[in-house]
Amino acid sequence: MRPPVALEPAADPSAHGAPAAAQRPAPGVLIPGRSTAALQGELVVFVIGLRINRLLRPDVWLPVAREMGPMLAALAADPSLGLLSSEGAWAGRVIRYVQVWRSFAHLERFARGSDQPHLAAWGRFMKRALNTDVVGIFHETYLVPAGAVESVYVNMPLTGLGAAAGVLPLQGSTARGRLGRAAGASA
Repeated sequence: MRPPVALEPAADPSAHGAPAAAQRPAPGVLIPGRSTAALQGELVVFVIGLRINRLLRPDVWLPVAREMGPMLAALAADPSLGLLSSEGAWAGRVIRYVQVWRSFAHLERFARGSDQPHLAAWGRFMKRALNTDVVGIFHETYLVPAGAVESVYVNMPLTGLGAAAGVLPLQGSTARGRLGRAAGASA
């Protein structure tokens, strides 16, 4: 386990929609105390994944699962494509990624762009797996308006929205207060 370190200024916080005071330590470095994601403006949360419905048919589901690697590599190589963070997990038969995008326009350009790996991967899925129940795929898109996000990280490395935008010291003692909601107000 890496020891906790003091936060250092982000290299380019404006590239992540974060204020200039946002902190971005190296990946995996523990941030001591309480912090919150340094978000500004709207963002898009995109959940994408697959479910292996027939485990004993890796000839069908494994090629589908392997498609994500080249797409993530292309996104990591070019930050201007708009992916701010991506975290994946495999639980049971489901592989899921939670991604934070700068905007829906960025996400859509990547998904539909003939010069991006997604369109070809989608075509291969349609050809290989659409007419079988061996593997299923899914995605969910959440458009999050400015000011509608609240986050708390206590003694954590960068993760989730904090990984997308960097972090700031936590202000306020309740989620309601940090979201600017009056007591008794409905969502």
